[in-house]
Amino acid sequence: MLGKASLRFLEKFMNSSSPSGYEAEAAKCFRDYLAGCCTVETDVMGNTVASLNEKAKTRVMLAGHYDEIGFQIVYISDDGLLYFRPNGGIDKLNVPSTEVEILAASGRVPGVIGKKPIHLLKGSERDKAIELEEMWIDIGAESKKEAEKLVSVGDPVAVKANFRFLGKHRFCSKGTDDKVGAFIVAEVMKRLAKRKLAVAVYGVGTVQEEVGLRGAATSSFKIDPQAAFVLDVGFATDLPNVSKTQLGDIRLGGGPELSRSCDNNVALGRILRAVAKKHAIPYQEGAAHRASGGTDAARIQLTRAGVATALLSIPNRYMHSPVEICDLRDVEASIDLLVETIAGLTGKESYIPGC
Repeated sequence: MLGKASLRFLEKFMNSSSPSGYEAEAAKCFRDYLAGCCTVETDVMGNTVASLNEKAKTRVMLAGHYDEIGFQIVYISDDGLLYFRPNGGIDKLNVPSTEVEILAASGRVPGVIGKKPIHLLKGSERDKAIELEEMWIDIGAESKKEAEKLVSVGDPVAVKANFRFLGKHRFCSKGTDDKVGAFIVAEVMKRLAKRKLAVAVYGVGTVQEEVGLRGAATSSFKIDPQAAFVLDVGFATDLPNVSKTQLGDIRLGGGPELSRSCDNNVALGRILRAVAKKHAIPYQEGAAHRASGGTDAARIQLTRAGVATALLSIPNRYMHSPVEICDLRDVEASIDLLVETIAGLTGKESYIPGC
């Protein structure tokens, strides 16, 4: 399993706050961890690119996004309450009573998301989902003037850091989507730095995936890879009322899900599966939750003249909530699979389907 240094990085990385468009804290954590073993750069978008064996002709990209869903302040009331809008795909059912931190110029400002108490709701109000505009963030300020000394309109808001282990193998955190994928990218680069490589490898922590796959577009354009492996979370279906008939049988601890969808190159997928079987690395077969695909893989695939892409999905419970859960065994299996696959590439592989 992962060593102590890796687990320390995992906890620090998960506890970093990185709402889409405001990923500097996660970027620094990612950059500092890889600085000793790779060439590391952070670009104007906030993507961090770690590279190995750059002079090789064939370029392989790894990508995991380290932005997370969050909020943004849009109004400060006379009572010192902060009104906000979503930044990314927010599930409004999970929002009330969430502990948050405003990432202000003055530093982190703690707050809680409040709403009208249930005792004061009438009739049908109790049965309907409350809208975001009916909630606010309370930072304890007693007036607009007091609040404005601490925060400003436009400040990003992140869920409070809450990483913790649950049981022997599992961990819970806000922002697991997709700092767990970016963590895997970093660990793969660490291990590949000790291997002899025939290809150039670029490990990227991407930004703004949750608001349009933007960091993947710019970083892949610059790298211009022939092949790319994308790490993101996928839906674990080992829960009540989650349909296996629609999403497949995907469980925590069973290994990464290897998807078959339009943005998964058939030849690259075949290589991954052959390596997994050769080294007895567990994985799970999946069709992805839609045939057209998605995630950073969809954007990277369309870079320049096209890129052979493959998505490895880490099973995740309670996606887009403050309490997402993943399993270290799936993380380790993903790292092993990618290390062995990339270390085994000769640079002469063909990714043309059917050839």
